[in-house]
Amino acid sequence: MLEQTVAAVAPLDEAAVAAARALQDRLTKPAGSLGALEELSVRLAGLAGACPPPVPEPAAVAIFAGDHGVHAQGVTPWPQEVTAQMVTNFLAGGAVVNAFARQTGATVTVVDVGVRKGPLLSHSVEEGPLPNTPGGGGPRLVSANVRSGTRDLTVEPALTREEARDAVEVGIRIAHELLDAGAGILVTGDMGIGNTTPAAALIAAFTGVDPAEVTGRGTGVDDPTYARKIEVIRTALARHRPDPADPLGVLAAVGGLEHAALAGFVLGGAARRAPVLLDGVSAVAAALVAVAFAPDAAYALVAGHRSAEPGATAGLERLGLTPILDLGLRLGEGTGALLAFPVVAGAVRVLHEVATFDSAGVSEK
Repeated sequence: MLEQTVAAVAPLDEAAVAAARALQDRLTKPAGSLGALEELSVRLAGLAGACPPPVPEPAAVAIFAGDHGVHAQGVTPWPQEVTAQMVTNFLAGGAVVNAFARQTGATVTVVDVGVRKGPLLSHSVEEGPLPNTPGGGGPRLVSANVRSGTRDLTVEPALTREEARDAVEVGIRIAHELLDAGAGILVTGDMGIGNTTPAAALIAAFTGVDPAEVTGRGTGVDDPTYARKIEVIRTALARHRPDPADPLGVLAAVGGLEHAALAGFVLGGAARRAPVLLDGVSAVAAALVAVAFAPDAAYALVAGHRSAEPGATAGLERLGLTPILDLGLRLGEGTGALLAFPVVAGAVRVLHEVATFDSAGVSEK
């Protein structure tokens, strides 16, 4: 599945790009007056291969959840049990992502790809359509647990190559199922206590930036814990020496199960020529993995916001993405991406609904 998906990722349709750019120039507004939204609409036209492209709605959030063996190194003060507890909170509709999803009409699918002591429920991704289809009710859980948390990346590889591949393919399958169910745009979500540590390790591996410059405070650690977190990442990178030309190997060495699944989610969306709206630092780390597999996957990516985690900025720069929002957010879950979703949809709606100078009888300059 992974190889087939990578092979299906293609460049933008240049004819649709040209048509969208020409249409933007004919709309009743000064050329360029919508700034970055104009280029976003043009790129989404090239992605869809149509001008105007489909309005990217409804939005479907997939929150991939996993635990981390590196938690044993004291990189966060939060107990590991919070991962599973937050999964329960998502399913009850009580998290911030749920509130923002209700605000935007998005669906929420929670995927247990690596929660410790998982799986949490019996539903399997192979059993058929996801129960959480657009308009189909509240949050639902998909149990696709590859293993109960990763291994400690300071001691051994976090995953085997087979486990990393399995997790990537979980993400691919979820992307296809959400799109088949009618989603117009995929939104990345994540949950995993300690997951900013492997996220920073992945970003350092793919960008070459020093760990101290891409490591943040995550859930708000104190100075000694922050220093320990940086040293943990240095130790892991020195031990495994991950090769960015081998993205599966990098994932196996220092990644998390949710990062691997998110990478597959990006690849699945890109292969279907659907936009993928990125959330925070874990999503950016996963996007770097996806683009290492298939460089043209970058065309499907929209950066919802700039996470306060410094690794997100380094990763976005490497991906060539400008975030829509910059609000100092660092929650994850898909929250910042959902806030940006109406902006993305609006950028495309302009191409559908705004009159041209000729049709409106408005004089040009």
